[in-house]
Amino acid sequence: MRFRVLVVDDSALSRRSLRQILEPAGYEVTEAEDGLSALERFFLDRPDVVLLDLVMKGMYGLDVLTKIRELDPDAKVIVVSADIQTSSQELVEQAGAKAFVNKPFDKPEILKALASVLAEAVR
Repeated sequence: MRFRVLVVDDSALSRRSLRQILEPAGYEVTEAEDGLSALERFFLDRPDVVLLDLVMKGMYGLDVLTKIRELDPDAKVIVVSADIQTSSQELVEQAGAKAFVNKPFDKPEILKALASVLAEAVR
């Protein structure tokens, strides 16, 4: 089974980098460059997991996370952000994120977070 991942980031470089990590590892990747298109993609595609940036133009990532969890309380969201403040990590965890990965991200860290969140979903 190929897991579907929605990558949400306003940086084309970050989306491309994540795609280059995820596709060779067997994940099916879709992308959104802002919060509104992320909500649309989530609603239409129902991905297995969302990789979500916090700081984006338009809708802030925490708002996107909240809306996704309203659409699906069981949604698996991993926040990927350069915001390393402990308070930010606590906020996204309280909002329902399953994991937090710091940017710049590295391949093993991303794959480990995905495997952990998806393994939890399979149980």
